[in-house]
Amino acid sequence: MSSNVNSFYKRALFGLSVKLITMIIAMIMIVEVVIYLPSVANFRIRWLDDRVQVAGVAARVIETVPDAMDLTPEMISNLLKSAQAEALVVRMGGKSQLIERMDMPMPIAVIKADTRERGSLELISGALDVIFNGSNRTMRIIGTPIDAPDIIVEVLMSETNLREEMLTYSRNIFWLSLLVAIVTAAVIFFFLNRLLVRPIGRMTANMIAFRKTPEDANLIITPSNRRDEVGIAERELAMMETDIFSMLRQKQHLADLGLAVAKINHDLRNTLSAAQLLSDQVATLEDPQVQRLAPRLVTTLDRAINFAQSVLDYGRQKTLPPKFMHADLRLLIDESAIDAGIRSHPSIEFQNEVEDDVVIYVDPDQIARVFINILKNAREALEVYDAPDGLKSVSVKTQTHANFHQILISDNGPGLPRRAKDNLFVAFDGSGKAGGTGLGLVIAKEITEAHGGKLKYLDSEQGTTFSIDLPLNHI
Repeated sequence: MSSNVNSFYKRALFGLSVKLITMIIAMIMIVEVVIYLPSVANFRIRWLDDRVQVAGVAARVIETVPDAMDLTPEMISNLLKSAQAEALVVRMGGKSQLIERMDMPMPIAVIKADTRERGSLELISGALDVIFNGSNRTMRIIGTPIDAPDIIVEVLMSETNLREEMLTYSRNIFWLSLLVAIVTAAVIFFFLNRLLVRPIGRMTANMIAFRKTPEDANLIITPSNRRDEVGIAERELAMMETDIFSMLRQKQHLADLGLAVAKINHDLRNTLSAAQLLSDQVATLEDPQVQRLAPRLVTTLDRAINFAQSVLDYGRQKTLPPKFMHADLRLLIDESAIDAGIRSHPSIEFQNEVEDDVVIYVDPDQIARVFINILKNAREALEVYDAPDGLKSVSVKTQTHANFHQILISDNGPGLPRRAKDNLFVAFDGSGKAGGTGLGLVIAKEITEAHGGKLKYLDSEQGTTFSIDLPLNHI
């Protein structure tokens, strides 16, 4: 129960749905930030333009007064209050006039805001400066009223009001953007969830369940009728699971069949062995008819026993990884030739032409099986071959290339028949002799490939040649 709960929370926290919603909200917020910067800059410049316009109205009032000395303190206070300013400077006709209250000192302007400069970067940097640095500073706002292009006004005022209004504006934009992002993400996710998240989650759950019990055909996913990439993925997954199910069933059948064949083969071998003992006893009889038929009977029984034994050996073979070590190739060839019964053979000449200093990095026991199988096949082919000149020979040579050792095992026998060449390295079909199984070359090829090498048959005008290529990169 606890594992299911933990799995649910993991999917909830790290699942595709959460990642998708988070990504959508994040992208929308990034877009909103890009939109927010020029928006807040525009808010600031409009606010400054309003202050300039109000100051322009005050300048028109001043124009109606014949003498600036006639401005009463009450009039000055009202003008400054309407402009929300601490002081005003009006320039027109080449003259400047300062309006300030007499009861407070002239403020020191620490920041300049010229509304006539409207470059995008200047406006954005000015807005950010107010938000992050604007606190108890005095602004010097410079501009020209729209309805009084011949007047230049300067407004000296605290930056506090502007900053508070910009912060309020920013908060409103933030909450509105967040609301838009959440709503947009929810709408987008609703459609993406139906189009992608749910089908992907269905396929993921199916793969997990099928991996646990691939022998259950009910777990093979039923693809939808969609014609897009998701539908293709569902159909491919269904076909893959069907193939895996069929292969597992087939392997199980083959395993059961193999076990039955092994049992039958074992009993058959015991029966043939008993028959061989009887045939040996029969061969000792002096009856001429028995003496003529006994050798054929013994040969047939030997062939059947060897066939049964080779099948049992192939079934018992264990696929173990090679245990690599350095080995003397010439010595390994000599030992393999002895085991294959070809060294010191009365009618076959064996030539080991490998240099004494050739060292290979292999599993000696496994590679020896490769050499023995090939040499044994050569011996058996030559024993029944009537050479024109009476000379039968087997030779082993080696060549060192840039990346591999090439070991060539050749004989001057009759060569392989066409059927054996067409089915070479195929169990029970690649034998070149009657009653053979072809398992020796199959095993030799598997061992060679396990060493990272290649076992190849080389066409030649006479005899048979096999090439064993072993990599040098281990040395």
